[in-house]
Amino acid sequence: MRIKKNDNVLIIKGKDKGRQGEVQSVLVSKNKVVIEGINLVKQHRKAQGMSGAEIVEKELPIPVANVMLICSACQKPTRVSSDKIGDGSRVRICKNCQEVIE
Repeated sequence: MRIKKNDNVLIIKGKDKGRQGEVQSVLVSKNKVVIEGINLVKQHRKAQGMSGAEIVEKELPIPVANVMLICSACQKPTRVSSDKIGDGSRVRICKNCQEVIE
């Protein structure tokens, strides 16, 4: 998966199209990501003991195909390629500006 935790991404499909956010977690087995402040839903919780009933907002995961990484160098949404560098490790590369994405 080419999206990692703490990446800035742009939503390209769905009800939050056009919004940006930071990736909180990546669910690799389901091909989904959880993004801060995006895809919020309200969950009604039953009263437990002395605490009353409450309504909680939480983020639900969205498919990784519906997001696009924002390059840290050129600040544009981009596709990502990968390449090997001299010491044999793999790095992500922006398709727009050809810079390495940290």
